Amino acid sequence: MLTLKLLRENPEFVIEKLAVKNFDAREIVEKINVLDANRRTLQKELDDCLAQQKQLSSKIGAFMKAGQKEEAEAVKAEVAALKEKSAEISKTSEDNNAELESLLPLLPNLPCDQVPLGKSAEDNVVVKMGNEIPELGPDALPHWELAKKFDIIDFDLGVKLTGAGFPVYKGKGARLQRALINFFLDINTKAGYLEVEPPVMVNEASGFGTGQLPDKEGQMYHATMDNFYMVPTAEVPVTNIYRDVILGKDDFPVKMTAYTPCFRREAGSYGKDVRGLNRLHQFDKVEIVRLEKPENSYAALDDMIAHVEGIVNKLGLPYRILRLCGGDMSFTSAITYDFEVYSAAQGRWLEISSVSNFESYQANRLKLRYKDEEGKMHLAHTLNGSSLALPRVVAALLENNYHDGKIWIPEALRPYTGFDFID
Repeated sequence: MLTLKLLRENPEFVIEKLAVKNFDAREIVEKINVLDANRRTLQKELDDCLAQQKQLSSKIGAFMKAGQKEEAEAVKAEVAALKEKSAEISKTSEDNNAELESLLPLLPNLPCDQVPLGKSAEDNVVVKMGNEIPELGPDALPHWELAKKFDIIDFDLGVKLTGAGFPVYKGKGARLQRALINFFLDINTKAGYLEVEPPVMVNEASGFGTGQLPDKEGQMYHATMDNFYMVPTAEVPVTNIYRDVILGKDDFPVKMTAYTPCFRREAGSYGKDVRGLNRLHQFDKVEIVRLEKPENSYAALDDMIAHVEGIVNKLGLPYRILRLCGGDMSFTSAITYDFEVYSAAQGRWLEISSVSNFESYQANRLKLRYKDEEGKMHLAHTLNGSSLALPRVVAALLENNYHDGKIWIPEALRPYTGFDFID
């Protein structure tokens, strides 16, 4: 969430920066600043009114002690009138502040200066590519056909049990899932990330803290009776561990990793883009989250990008890294890099990770602060990245490594699977 100080002191800067995200912020920014001015004016009026009440109230006892009952009654009447006035100001202030608080979350995060202009994914910038795209033979098959051929993922059974987008992994398919999760977690913990196992349901405050609410409410599964939300990513519960926390200057960096199943409604998804593992309502993902001082957050972002790239290289998958344009970025991000792997049988790139710096946007919503050397409070910076999301990694592994009638497992993964190939 953007700070009132920024909106008050630099409204045109905010409007200009949000235009990079193709977001017209003028009306909301101007309304917020009117309400903010009202807030400060009303608070001064209330403070003055209460001060007058206190001053007059102190005279009542003196008048009564001196036997000046008539004067005391007159002061009591003044105090009563001031109490009524302060109650009215208080109510007006509450209504004003409620409207102000409802508008602040409607503004997205500001994109940083490195974010390219653009309206859609077609305008994203490829910053790096790695590993060669394999040339598959005439027996190449898309992963959903390979899954059926080797009986390792059952999409039809998932439809029977739940619905489309909830596959059932079987045999070596299930072991491959478990192997990838452990492989990713081990790499992350060796890099200094603390493993945590969070709940997979969160409350509304957690959804608000990381920016999923109110922006993505329609994309989240909601248990209405308890008002809990199924996590769309481990970012939500893990980052919220530090909601309402004040860190010391020596507590940084905070590095955490977690595996969770993730749940997304993906409303409106259809066609070839959702075939097989391409887009699911439930999927497994390992996440990394970092909390940093502002001056260190972009170095941390570079480190996270290199970390994710190292994992993809260990799997031997052809990949590219994209810097997202303003129109393709998330509501909360200041800058995002996407990792995509090439699915040779489908002939298309599949996103497997997003690595983002949110700067202080989430921290302001979370009230996540730290004290500097002089004891002054500052908002921390938050970052997160997928390391990695499993479904499209599995899709690419199956398709790119199918030859000689077998699906060959990357060497780095074999100690985790316990087998070299699927046949």
